[in-house]
Amino acid sequence: MKNQLLSMKEKAENALKNAKNLQDLEDIRVGLLGKKGELTAILRGMGGLSAEERPIIGQLANEVRSFIEEKIEAQKSVLLAAERSEKLKAETLDVTMGGRTPIIGKTHPLTTVLDEVKNIFVGMGFSIAEGPEVEYDYYNFEALNIPKDHPARDTQDTFYINDNVVLRSQTSSVQIRVMEEQKPPIRVIAPGRVYRSDAVDATHSPVFHQIEGLVVDKGITMGDLKGTLETFMKTLYGNDAVLRFRPHHFPFTEPSAEVDVSCFVCGGKGCRVCKGEGFIELLGAGMVHPKVLERCGIDTSVYSGFAFGLGLERIVMRRMNIDDMRHLYENDLRFLNQF
Repeated sequence: MKNQLLSMKEKAENALKNAKNLQDLEDIRVGLLGKKGELTAILRGMGGLSAEERPIIGQLANEVRSFIEEKIEAQKSVLLAAERSEKLKAETLDVTMGGRTPIIGKTHPLTTVLDEVKNIFVGMGFSIAEGPEVEYDYYNFEALNIPKDHPARDTQDTFYINDNVVLRSQTSSVQIRVMEEQKPPIRVIAPGRVYRSDAVDATHSPVFHQIEGLVVDKGITMGDLKGTLETFMKTLYGNDAVLRFRPHHFPFTEPSAEVDVSCFVCGGKGCRVCKGEGFIELLGAGMVHPKVLERCGIDTSVYSGFAFGLGLERIVMRRMNIDDMRHLYENDLRFLNQF
């Protein structure tokens, strides 16, 4: 039995030297030290030994087991180091190679034009005001001279949270909040997302963006409104842009006007885009109704003001020759990459 143990020790040493990978190492361990391994088989024969031989063989068996285990761990360290080295060689990074150019995003057409509009008005001395999209009925309608039974609510039908809370149908609500919190002089624009229960088609959407402007000061007239809008349009569309004011009615302005701009395609001659009229309707405007000013605590015997509102999508579509509003919301890169 002693010879068997010494022979197994020598066999283990030779086998471990030739182990090429961790799996070979595991196979050797199981074959020698496992439950059905050679050492276990040898130890089962210790029952036939004399009382004097048994402790000697037991001690030798323990020495052989310890020797094999130490050799296995040592060889395991060698194989792991070699494996790590090969892995590092395979993953070597060539820093001289050219990298992959990352895909760089760009601003959406709506954002691009909105930023331009903001810059134009900021250059004219306006500041930018913001307000909540979930708004009280009072700010969205009643404070703008549109009581609950007013027919103008039909054209601005929006989404109701309850009887007193709505998704704002216009950013005019921001103008009311500004007039309540700030004393004249006031000169602000209020861009933002608005909601109306419109059916989706090429020119309508239940979600769109408005840019509304408000000026309140002493001696403000319709001439100031016209001059402001002409400066804005000429800066946006070029010095050849011509504005046309048509009488209209809005509950929160008096007098009121629809404002058209000369067609950017035909220059006013008449074409398919402007339906032969030479002008394209762009926005609504007017002098702020005295009742609106008084409701906000502004003395109408001292102050007057004008307001205007235009749809951002409408400007973008006409600026970039887009014929369907839905393209702006479908996130189709084939469309967006054109701009």
